[in-house]
Amino acid sequence: MIKKSLFSFIVCVLISQLTLVAQTDYLNESTADYQARMKWFTDAKYGMFIHFGLYSQLGGVWDGKEVDGYAEWIQSKADIPAQEYAVLISTFNPKDFNADFIAETAQKAGMKYIVITTKHHEGFCLWDSQYTKFDVASTPFAGRDILAELSAACKKYGLKFGTYYSIIDWHHPSQERNIDGKDGSRWGNIRMKSGKKEEYITYMKNQVKELIENYDTDMLWFDGDWVYWWDMTSGEDLYQYIRELKPEILINNRVAKRSLFKKDFGTPEQEHPGQALGHEWEACYTMNHSWGYKASDTDWKDAETVYNKLKDINAKGGNLLLNIGPDGNGNVPEESVKILLEVGKMLNK
Repeated sequence: MIKKSLFSFIVCVLISQLTLVAQTDYLNESTADYQARMKWFTDAKYGMFIHFGLYSQLGGVWDGKEVDGYAEWIQSKADIPAQEYAVLISTFNPKDFNADFIAETAQKAGMKYIVITTKHHEGFCLWDSQYTKFDVASTPFAGRDILAELSAACKKYGLKFGTYYSIIDWHHPSQERNIDGKDGSRWGNIRMKSGKKEEYITYMKNQVKELIENYDTDMLWFDGDWVYWWDMTSGEDLYQYIRELKPEILINNRVAKRSLFKKDFGTPEQEHPGQALGHEWEACYTMNHSWGYKASDTDWKDAETVYNKLKDINAKGGNLLLNIGPDGNGNVPEESVKILLEVGKMLNK
């Protein structure tokens, strides 16, 4: 007779094996399934990137001084301690944010999808997450849901809705500034505290699940994969987890190490290849020199430059993801709207 404890062990092993058999291996889906899932993306050709967060209200200025570099990296560039930076939640109130206007503008510009930064490197979440207080629900803007508004507006205007999520997090207690680094590398190469990685991965998984279940996101756009503690195994595991939640979702290659991982699409930044590639890809570009709103940056690409870049990227088999950076009140700079609409007219011709 088999002892009860041994019998229970055998049952657990069998259940585990059955679960593994039933689980779909999304990393090795068939070419036909992959192409079918990617069809809307390959047909789209052109999308809108929106960088928006606590940094938007600073406009590239800290302590009365202009800070060099990308506006959304101001915490890094000015080396602002996390707790000092976090005080910005007390003034975040983008009352003029108009999701309907943004989606309509994108549609008129000829764009087919929108991707918004739900959590950039600063760690601030644009939605009311049950896993942190460092989110929009802790600001004067509490009560409105930007992601719900934008998701609904995308559906209204026939656009796909995507959500950007940073792998690194300058606010989360699992990570600490790299004091041995120089300049931006103190934050860009932020350290993972000993024994805290699994805790943070659980946090990430819980939050991306919220984005999928609460906002029906069509795409998850990751960033920050360059840090030493984020490896291919971690990225592939996260990819598999997300596809189990929503099998048809699209995920960019920065979910793992972008130099090695190409599913679901590559993401060249501020440049694009001179020829077609052997995988799907999307080039993201700014309209001026910053992703986040920077008051002093008025060096805009003109409509003809954007149009020619779009056509060249499309001819080589890629998509263009063109960025706008609303200011702290939620207003999209007038010049960027003008350029987008002019490009839309050129495409219609």
